[in-house]
Amino acid sequence: MTVLVTGATGSVGRHVVGHLVSAGVPVRALTRNPATAGLPDAVEVFEGDLDRPGTLRDALVGVERLYLFPVPGTAREVVSAAKEAGVRRIVVLSSSSVLDTSGDNHSGEHHRAVERAVEESGIEWTFVRPDEFATNVLWKWAHSIRTEGVVRAPYGNAPRVLVHEADVAAVAAAALLEDGHAGQAYVLTGPQAVTQAEQVAQIAEAIGRPVEFQEITPDQARRFMGQVMPEPVVEMVLGYLADAVAHPPVPVATVEQITGRPALTFARWAADHAADFAPAAQEVAA
Repeated sequence: MTVLVTGATGSVGRHVVGHLVSAGVPVRALTRNPATAGLPDAVEVFEGDLDRPGTLRDALVGVERLYLFPVPGTAREVVSAAKEAGVRRIVVLSSSSVLDTSGDNHSGEHHRAVERAVEESGIEWTFVRPDEFATNVLWKWAHSIRTEGVVRAPYGNAPRVLVHEADVAAVAAAALLEDGHAGQAYVLTGPQAVTQAEQVAQIAEAIGRPVEFQEITPDQARRFMGQVMPEPVVEMVLGYLADAVAHPPVPVATVEQITGRPALTFARWAADHAADFAPAAQEVAA
């Protein structure tokens, strides 16, 4: 049984590769730049790009199971190529945002297009639908923590059930390796709701340095976030936070049910990523 992992050098894909290698199954990894992939020696690395489905042809030969990173624009072509190559099981990295059927959820529409392409292919499928990734904290706050020791954000008392990327990978790997997951759509969360202010405090604890949380208005946040994110995503994130204050999210136990161990806490995630919040040499010099 050979498994192809797309998005293999991403935050989730790299963990998926690790699980599969540990299980002793033949693993192939698709990446745009094999020279810098840094994957285990046991992994057969192929150069390819989901935006260019034709580049997957060689990697798919002899593959039985596929971990699919979500790229909606080419999903149907990629899935068609997988089916033609004889792939019998696809595990999709999706998102809990697909549960929002309002039609104006950017993330939901993005991931729903991939799910639909896989579901309509007739290939056995499992959808892994994480709620908000803890890694989102990195692009939101890491720079200001490194350079100023401060986080500026709206809705400090908004709780989130942030999920560790390692837990997402563990569930995806189980669905790839084990039977009994066909036709399942697994929503994943962290084990507890943690407010934004509490997240900052736990990061400070992990890195051993004080980090100040400064509350800003949604309009101020909109201006900051708009510098690095498209407007629909900015509005989606702000909407999630506002809704979380009024309707606190409830953790689900899916990770423990699938893996047999409790989901990893945000404090654990912060400890695992402490180095990402350390000032770079040039920042210290400045």
